[in-house]
Amino acid sequence: MARRDTALEFARCGWDVAVHYATSRSDALATVRDIESVGRRAVAIGRDLAVERGVRKLVPDAIAALGRLDCVVNNASLFDYDDAASFGYAKFERHQRVNAGAPIVLANALARHLADGATGCVVNLLDQKLFNPNPDFLSYTLSKSALHAATTLLAQALAPRVRVVGVAPGITLRSSDQSDAGFERAHRATVLGRSSTPADVADAVLFAAENPAITGTTLLVDGGQHLTASPRDVMFLTEPERGRAA
Repeated sequence: MARRDTALEFARCGWDVAVHYATSRSDALATVRDIESVGRRAVAIGRDLAVERGVRKLVPDAIAALGRLDCVVNNASLFDYDDAASFGYAKFERHQRVNAGAPIVLANALARHLADGATGCVVNLLDQKLFNPNPDFLSYTLSKSALHAATTLLAQALAPRVRVVGVAPGITLRSSDQSDAGFERAHRATVLGRSSTPADVADAVLFAAENPAITGTTLLVDGGQHLTASPRDVMFLTEPERGRAA
């Protein structure tokens, strides 16, 4: 739903939107209809972000459908649990492909396909966890760390035509492993007494996309969650019965 909120926020502010999906085609088509209902054009494009050949076609296909592409928002993410004890190459590699490799390929594709004289922006969705680390979700965290570094490196490599900005939310949506009560406790466990909402994230992504003076940095949108050190993922602290052995 956070991705839908972002797509709709862009549409309400005058953008046409290409909606990527991997398996949730019906949700993507519903988002397309919602975008069209506010008077903007939209298209749904299906790709597995772990498959490089398909990822490399995403930007050209979006341009073919909409006529141009000015911004790429890398907000799709694999979020599968592992830790140091359960770490394995297969899960690590898939996280890197989806969470770091695909955004880098898409950023380069945007730079290559911009019209002459045009400028563009890439917004990478990161995680406040990078600024407040704990060892849970090891492969996920490593992949987002790689994307965080790539945000700086791509900002340098693609300037001045393409800006690259990170947005790092806090706990925003309930995961499949959380109860509603546990999510509410986790969401309130910040210095502001609230973490990020999908609307908060959408506002920050749009701001990053439209501000011409921002590149190579990350906006933390987490209610100050990163300011409070945590030895475990907040989900396990607020629902200890679901916690795994450290």
